[in-house]
Amino acid sequence: MKRILVTSTEPSTGKTAITIALARRAQQAGNAVGYMKPKGTRLESAVGKTRDEDPMLARELLDLDAEMHELEPVVYSPTFVQEMLRGREDATALRERITENFETLAEGQDAMFLEGGGQLWTGGIAELTDADVAEVLDAEVVLVSRYSDAGDLDDVLAAAETLGDRLTGVLFNAVDGVTLDELNEDAIPFLRGRGIETLGVVERDEQLASISVAELGDGIGGTLVTSDAPTDGRVERFAVGAMGSGSALEQFRRTRNAAVITGGDRSDIQTTALEASGVECLVLTGGYRPSQAVVGKAEDRGVPILLVQSDTSTTIDRVEEALRTGRTRSEATIERMEALLGDSVDIDTLLS
Repeated sequence: MKRILVTSTEPSTGKTAITIALARRAQQAGNAVGYMKPKGTRLESAVGKTRDEDPMLARELLDLDAEMHELEPVVYSPTFVQEMLRGREDATALRERITENFETLAEGQDAMFLEGGGQLWTGGIAELTDADVAEVLDAEVVLVSRYSDAGDLDDVLAAAETLGDRLTGVLFNAVDGVTLDELNEDAIPFLRGRGIETLGVVERDEQLASISVAELGDGIGGTLVTSDAPTDGRVERFAVGAMGSGSALEQFRRTRNAAVITGGDRSDIQTTALEASGVECLVLTGGYRPSQAVVGKAEDRGVPILLVQSDTSTTIDRVEEALRTGRTRSEATIERMEALLGDSVDIDTLLS
């Protein structure tokens, strides 16, 4: 049985989408496939229990008949970390729990896909880094990394040294076109010279790099103020309007596919933001409704306005979280990643 653990050099590299997409492609090739995330790290509370959203998505999309406690045997929450510090959790017992659940999930499977937690080194306090988990479960490792410049190879080399012979290769994800030639012509041959193979390169894709305004609103609990402005625009980043309108306009003009976060009482910033072509929506904080003049201008320009009750600092955190996690929550996103991997990764070779 093939055992593949997908880890990453940093958080939010598309690891969830890649793991599930690889598993689905393996299913489509006729393999019986299982999934596990040994350390639940992307946590939310539901029905009084803390659980990771990623195994929930995998269970649905891979049509798995497994319990959540089997798919995520260790809930790596702040409370868990405190318990480790106080000596109330035992590393050996945790490894045994992971192994027992893995054996249950792996029964009758041709391949098991394991999703790492956070990044390669997450879990060190419990002796459960992804490298540790790969050793315990005798898994090969696919390392996901971004590439913006040659400095990113430092993390790849450090990860390769940590993983040793368990590293199957590196998958570069969300690579911008401006760095693609450098990656292919310089970085990949450099890594090959160090004995590190590259499994594939996935170019930056708008659907995977952004969420819709409607999805952003759902993620932050926003109320739509505009009635005529469409909410299917794509948001990749945000800008904070906390300065004078002159400086704000210069900042907004330099960005694209952005949500502007500003106070609901800052009509000057709101009006300025509506002048910039790269602004996809306004997020107004503090529960202050904008003036009718601002709403009218926004509807004329087709820029939706979301109103939230939280303050600006809290809203920034929520927008960051929505942008970080919202991209892997739908079947459409996983299907898109499947198509991209189909162009860059040979699933048969990976499973052989």
